Amino acid sequence: MVFFKKREQQAVEWLIVGLGNPGAEYAQTRHNLGFMAVDLMGASYWKTQHKALTARSGDLLLAKPQTFMNNSGRALGALVKATGIDPAQRLIVIHDELDLPAGVLRIKRGGGHGGHNGLRSIIETLGTQDFIRVRAGIGRPPGRMDGADYVLQATGPAQLEELRAEAQVAADATRAVVAEGLLAAQNFYHRACEEYDGDKDAKRR
Repeated sequence: MVFFKKREQQAVEWLIVGLGNPGAEYAQTRHNLGFMAVDLMGASYWKTQHKALTARSGDLLLAKPQTFMNNSGRALGALVKATGIDPAQRLIVIHDELDLPAGVLRIKRGGGHGGHNGLRSIIETLGTQDFIRVRAGIGRPPGRMDGADYVLQATGPAQLEELRAEAQVAADATRAVVAEGLLAAQNFYHRACEEYDGDKDAKRR
C-alpha cells in the first residue's frame, strides 16, 4: 500500500480584503465594489471563517467580511490575528471611494477613513491606519441625494457593467501591488487613470 503525505497549504503572504455588505439585496450596489474585486482574483472555493468568506489564490488569502460594512473591523481583526500578517506590510483593503470620480483609482498606504465606515471600523479595530488601500472611485451622488442612499442604491444594467469594469481594474491593481510593489503600481495605475479622466473631459467639451 502506498501512502501519500497530505499536501501542505502554502503560507499566507498577503491578506486581501474587499469591503461590502452580505446579501443579495446589496450585491449590485456601489458599496460592494470591494466584494466584486476580490471575486475577480482567481479563487474557486469560498468558505466561512472568522466572520468572513475567505478563499485562497496562491499565497493570497482573499476575504469578504460578512459583518456588514460598518463592522468590517470585527472580521478583519480576526483574520489578521489568525494569519499573523503585519497590516503595515501585507494587508490590502479594496473599497469604493466617494471622493474620486467613477473610473478613477488610487492606491495609497495610510491615511484616515474619510467618512468611509468600513475603513473607520478597521482602523478602530487594528489600532492603526498604516495599511494599503485600493480606492476605486464611484463619484458623488447627483443633486441632493444622500451619500448613504447613493452607495446602497441598486445599479441598472449599464451602471453595473461599469462598476464591474472598475472592480476588474481594482483587482488588477491589487495584484500589481503584490507582484511589483506599491510604488510601481501607483505609478502605472495613477497615470492610466489620469489619462482616462482626461479623455472623458475632452469628450465633454
